[in-house]
Amino acid sequence: MTGPLSPLDFLTAAHRERLLAIGSKVTYPAGTRLFDEGGKADRFWLLRSGEVDLDVYVPGRLPAPVVETIGPGQLLGWSWIAPPHRWHLGARTVGAVEATEFPAADVLRLCAADPELGYALMRRFTEVVAERLQATRIRLLDLYAPHGSGPA
Repeated sequence: MTGPLSPLDFLTAAHRERLLAIGSKVTYPAGTRLFDEGGKADRFWLLRSGEVDLDVYVPGRLPAPVVETIGPGQLLGWSWIAPPHRWHLGARTVGAVEATEFPAADVLRLCAADPELGYALMRRFTEVVAERLQATRIRLLDLYAPHGSGPA
């Protein structure tokens, strides 16, 4: 019997070991603001426990609406991949969170030195981007679409 897939199972054992070697275990208490939309994106996380709300800034609307909640086994943060390296959403811990944090500069160097690893990471993070964009789209439609405007 096998257990649930790890979010790093898409990597070979050697690649997973190299990536984890540059990660650091971190903990955050409930209510910690991990990043704000527009801030410098210089890291990402693999959540081990707890949940993080992703929110989007809407002028005149506070608090920022939550567009998705992610939890254990999920990757947090993709904006570090491409210039201008700015967060596209904001993030706040819901409860206490334990994660492995990866510094973007080190990961990008690792990817440049090992294109096979780089390709695997970029492919997985492209999936994360697509998932987050779809979740954001659906949540914004829920928040802002006029009631009764959908198909009959």
